[in-house]
Amino acid sequence: MTRPVRVVLVDDHEVMRRGLRLLLESDPEIVVVGEAGDGRAAVAVAGSTAPDLVCMDVQMPGVDGLQATRDLLHAQPDVSVLVLTTFDRDDYLFEAISAGASGFLLKNSPPERLLEAIKVVADGEALLSPAVTRRVLQRIRDTAPPLRSGRAPVVDLTPREAEVLAQVAQGRSNSEIARQLFIGEETVKSHVSNLLAKSGRRDRTALAVWALTGTTG
Repeated sequence: MTRPVRVVLVDDHEVMRRGLRLLLESDPEIVVVGEAGDGRAAVAVAGSTAPDLVCMDVQMPGVDGLQATRDLLHAQPDVSVLVLTTFDRDDYLFEAISAGASGFLLKNSPPERLLEAIKVVADGEALLSPAVTRRVLQRIRDTAPPLRSGRAPVVDLTPREAEVLAQVAQGRSNSEIARQLFIGEETVKSHVSNLLAKSGRRDRTALAVWALTGTTG
């Protein structure tokens, strides 16, 4: 993204929003275009400011961040949502992903991690640490019915794309895939982008789910 990332901050604590604004605006590649203190206001503010990304708190009065994520992405599917929470809870994680969030980060993450996350998610990537991704995929393996064919969904993949897809389905990061397949990390990124385009998936977590479950819808 060549222009600054346009961000809306959503948190019911004004002090938290103020601190996040100061941090984000210390980076010239990020601009805060709006704030909201609850989920209902978040949808309205996002609608009037056309952000690239919304930093969404989970626990808020009235409409919480998970429902707000669903409502926001229904109205503005091109906006990315980065969920920020104090609580490392699997139920929040899985609900956030189900709602369409592209990233999940704890509020006590290092400042540089948050700045990186905003840029990565705004650029169309998912941001879950490999450890978190593996938790998601293990839950899918435990609950999803087996593929009738026993294989990933059939699309027109090159042999290398099929190898990369198998690695993504294991929750491996780009750097891990590069080491595993003895190729460059930029090459992995290119293959993942091609896989997203061919599968019609929004991010790599959805791509992994698609590979594991055979979901084509």
